[in-house]
Amino acid sequence: MDFSKKTVIVTGSGRGIGKSIAKKFAAKGAYVVVCDIDQGLAETAAGEVGNGAIGIKADVTNAEEIDNLFDKTRKEFGHIDIVINNAGITRDTLMIRMAEKDWDMVLDINLKGAFLVTKAAAKIMMKQRYGRIINISSIVGINGNAGQVNYSASKAGIIGLTKSAAKELGARNVTVNAVAPGFIATEMTEHLSDEAKEAFLGRVLIKRPGSTDDVASAVLFLASDEASYITGQVLPVDGGLTIA
Repeated sequence: MDFSKKTVIVTGSGRGIGKSIAKKFAAKGAYVVVCDIDQGLAETAAGEVGNGAIGIKADVTNAEEIDNLFDKTRKEFGHIDIVINNAGITRDTLMIRMAEKDWDMVLDINLKGAFLVTKAAAKIMMKQRYGRIINISSIVGINGNAGQVNYSASKAGIIGLTKSAAKELGARNVTVNAVAPGFIATEMTEHLSDEAKEAFLGRVLIKRPGSTDDVASAVLFLASDEASYITGQVLPVDGGLTIA
């Protein structure tokens, strides 16, 4: 897979899965924009990503900041070919204890953010009649998970967004797909209790947690020419967890 001269925006890529995605694209020749709500984190990660990557601060819940992100990217690289909606947070607790503000925050960043970024990308990609949009969902968006009604709802919403956007953009040669990670070793999963980790791993058929590179590889495939006839699909990257 060669992404030379392609420009890629990855939201929430200052760390974790997003950073691994950015690194893998850069290693395949792409010009990468590391987008994060923390400017310092974005710039530091961009330096680690290499291949001329740049870091741009953007709050994905703010339409003006998203427009600025896309404007700066086009000024720097001239075009935008691939957009990865990765930015997301968790605020886990049982539903009966969940504060309304924690519901709103998770839905705002995870789902509204993906909507605003996809909308901005679509305007550009439809005109150039080419584009790849990949959204990071989760297996909990497929199966649900106790203690994560907000996160699960946001990730299920991303699946609906993916399928609907694919139907709207397909005729303009713009594909929209989603990757649904399972139990991936990240800072986010490190906060889980040992009991929760063991419960997840007990159901993983491959008997190990996934890596951020496992997710990044799936994203690169969906962004590549090899996947040009795939759209509106959700690819679980979960070691078989969803079928266990």
